[in-house]
Amino acid sequence: MSEPVRVVAVVSGLVQGVGYRWFVRGLARDAGLAGSATNLPDGRVEVVLEGPADVVRATVAALDGPGAPGTVRTVDVRDDAVRGVQGFTTA
Repeated sequence: MSEPVRVVAVVSGLVQGVGYRWFVRGLARDAGLAGSATNLPDGRVEVVLEGPADVVRATVAALDGPGAPGTVRTVDVRDDAVRGVQGFTTA
């Protein structure tokens, strides 16, 4: 396993009201990652993923993959400090 990382991805497009956060929760659960998916007031979704670097990167790559609901326009990703969070939340 690779070293743990934390990334914050802000996803824009038609991603609210289409089940996108639940899609991300499923990806994270299947990959064993912690984090969150949160609707932002401007219509974007903020996705936080924490876990092994290779697994996190693969999951980020799936955020705009063919199974993603809605229409993803962009995924802006930045690294963040690992916080050791447990579980996955949606808001």
